[in-house]
Parts: sequence; C-alpha cells; structure tokens
Amino acid sequence: MAASTDGRDGDHAGLRASFGHVAEPGSGGTAAGSASEGLKRQREDRRCHRCFRGRVHPGVGVAVHMRVLQQPEQEAQEQRRHAGTRACAGLVSPDVFVPSNGPSSSPSGTNSYDFSGSKSWFTYDELVGITGGFAAGNVIGEGGFGKVYMGALGDGRRVAVKQLKVGSGQGDKEFRAEVDIISRIHHRHLVTLVGYCVTENNRLLVYEFVPNNTLEHHLHGKGLPVMDWPKRMKIAIGAARGLTYLHEDCHPRIIHRDIKSANILLDDAFDAKVADFGLAKLTNDSLTHISTRVMGTFGYMAPEYASSGKLTDRSDVFSFGVVLLELITGRKPVDSSQPLGEESLVEWARVLLRDALDMDDFKEVADPALECRYSKTEMRRMVEAAAACVRHSAAKRPRMVQVWRSLDVDDASCDLTNGVKLGQSTAYDSSRYSADIELFRRMAFEGDGSTAEFGCEDEDDGHGSSARK
Repeated sequence: MAASTDGRDGDHAGLRASFGHVAEPGSGGTAAGSASEGLKRQREDRRCHRCFRGRVHPGVGVAVHMRVLQQPEQEAQEQRRHAGTRACAGLVSPDVFVPSNGPSSSPSGTNSYDFSGSKSWFTYDELVGITGGFAAGNVIGEGGFGKVYMGALGDGRRVAVKQLKVGSGQGDKEFRAEVDIISRIHHRHLVTLVGYCVTENNRLLVYEFVPNNTLEHHLHGKGLPVMDWPKRMKIAIGAARGLTYLHEDCHPRIIHRDIKSANILLDDAFDAKVADFGLAKLTNDSLTHISTRVMGTFGYMAPEYASSGKLTDRSDVFSFGVVLLELITGRKPVDSSQPLGEESLVEWARVLLRDALDMDDFKEVADPALECRYSKTEMRRMVEAAAACVRHSAAKRPRMVQVWRSLDVDDASCDLTNGVKLGQSTAYDSSRYSADIELFRRMAFEGDGSTAEFGCEDEDDGHGSSARK
C-alpha cells in the first residue's frame, strides 16, 4: 500500500536542522529533552550546514567528500532534490559526520585503520590476521548470511568482520550494493563500515565494533540486570534518530527491512546504533513500494510485507513499533510459552495500549521488572508511538521522523494519529493480521512454529557484536 507523504517537505526541513545533537538525559535521567531544549538545539544546528557524498570507486575503495553549503536553505534543498541517485546527501553537523582525511586507501591496506578517514579495502590475509585465522573463539554472531568475528586492528582497536556464506543468496550484486549503501551513511546512531574485502571465494565486511552487545541481549538475556527506564528511553530515541536519517536524509531513501532488537547495538554509554544493512534496499522517490522476496525476521514484519512482499518505509515503522513494545513490556515479539492467542506481542498489547492511554494508567502494559519506576510522561509518549507504529494499515502509520519527534520532545504539535482513533478497526485489524502472520509462518517455517531469525537460528553467547548476520 502506498505510504502517505503529506507534509514531508516541512518535516524534512525541521529534521535536517535537528540532527546536530542527541538529546541528553534530562532532570529525570532520560534522553528525552523538553520542547524548549529541542527548539534551542534546532536553532544551534541551523548555524552549521554541511553535506557529504560517498561514492564507491571500482578497484580503489570509497571516497567521502565534504563541502560547506553557503547557499540559502531553499537553494540547498533544490540542489539536493536534483542530486544524483548515488549520493546520500543531507545536512549534518560535525557530531554525526565522519570527515575524510584524504584520498581513499589502496587495496594494500595503507591508512586503512583510521575509522575517521575514508573507507578502505582489506586483503584477505589482513583479515585472517585480524581475526586470528577466523578462530571459532572469536565468533560473536551468526545468521542467515554468515558469521561475524571479533578482530583487532594493528593499533589495537576492535572491529567486527562479517564473513558471508558462499551461496547464502547474497550475490555479488547484492554484496556490492550493501557496501555502496553503508559507505554513504555517516551518523552517530548507525554502525560504521570500516572496510571490505572481495576475492574470488570470499566476501567480507569490516564494521566498527560496538562493545555492549545488543538491545535483545539486555532485554531478554538470562541473569542480566533489569534495564532501567532512562536507558530504554535513550535507546528508543537514538534508534529512531538513526532510522529517520535513513528514511529522510538519504537520497534515494534507504529502507532497512530487518529492524529488530538484535540489530540495535549498544555502546558502553547505552547509545543505540542501528546495524545490519544487508537487507536494506534503495527506493526511487517516484516509487511507492518495492515488490521483492520477503526477507526479515518473524515477529517484526509488517502484515503487508509478510503476506505480499510489498515494502515501504512504513514497513520499517511497524518493525520499530514492535521494538518499542519490547522496551515497554519486556516481552519478546513472539513467545510460544504464552497462552493461545497471546503469543504475538503486537496482538497481546493492542487492547492494553488502548486501555492504558484511555485511563492514563500504564501498570498493565509496563514491564513488571521496572516495578513502576518510570516517568509517566515518557511512558505515555512511548506507548502512543508504539500504538501508532503497529497499525495494520501502512497508510495510517506515522513516518519515522514523526515517531522520533514524539519520543524526543513532548511537543503537542506532533500528531501521530493520522486521523485514526486508537483501537479503530480500520487502523488495526487483529484477525487480518493473525491470518497474514499465520500464512507467513507456514511459508517460512513449514509449520514447525519456529520464531528464530529467518535462515539461521541466532545463538546468544554473551558477546557484543556489530552485525549479527
């Protein structure tokens, strides 16, 4: 279903002005800022307008170029509107921009270990050395496309090396597309590509290592401390900012296609970084959707995507809504141990979300492990955002920029309703959603009831990872 784009230009201009600073914990210890603080950040960010382009040069590597925009904002917008389809252009400020330190590195690996410089090639022998010969003890993740190894560069910095399986379904074209996409993305809430390696029999990607594991690990791992509310709010805002950047400031826009808590990595300060763009697709602005083979993770898929393969940016919004529900409730997206009819987090939460907002009481929907230790105002904002994101109708879901703003700033002008009342049948059809998901369950898992990641079950070994694919 075609996604609504009404009001996009106005929202987009405000978004570009707001990317410069991430909300810091407020008086309540969370990452949400006040409305006045948000406006102050926007005014400050307008003073520094920069844009970047990233290109993949065959046989050379990736070069990133930066120039300062001095044209009026209207002229700058017109230039971006006519920019080439290979440019991921946007106005960003220094805390999200990764500057270039010179020409792109050579295949030999010269100057390849500077994360702040241009992306580079690695030789296969270099990666063998970095990962200890791809030792089993260095495996930090495994998924449908291959294993991920922890490694160390020559100066001691850690990286995550994603070794793709031969015959995994990701051909040369898809691999180079992934490199092309990731190399053009520079944002503090998105995992950085350090380099890559292509040989006759090997294809590998080298990412920055994000040390504090995944959101999935901290929410659902056994024997771990309860993640407090300020951290949950901070992670939700950070991940929303990263996804907003993909949808709004990349041209053509980027749809992730596999948003889930396992693909939200955390650093030591619990800042979120969205990972794994192996399933990402670039869409032309002239197209309303992409029809493609279904690839993603059961429990997070939007109903229209799971049933038909039709993909829009609102499919990502649905998946992010499921992540918000995980943060709110502490439950997994699909839990076969729950009573019949309550296995799906989305279906279980639907009525509870409506009642919680109607009564302004969140005890029934909030994670019991929080023991009611949360900001009621922030909980209301997250519940409202989650309810809007998981609407059955893609056209009735908000855009990611709306979701981010609603979480980050308590702004009454940020309307997530899109003319829909919570619980309205046209906004969420439980029976249709159940039928769509059951159909996909049979197609994907041949009736075995599995809820693991599509293609390969993901084992949690307690290590952090930068790409659990």
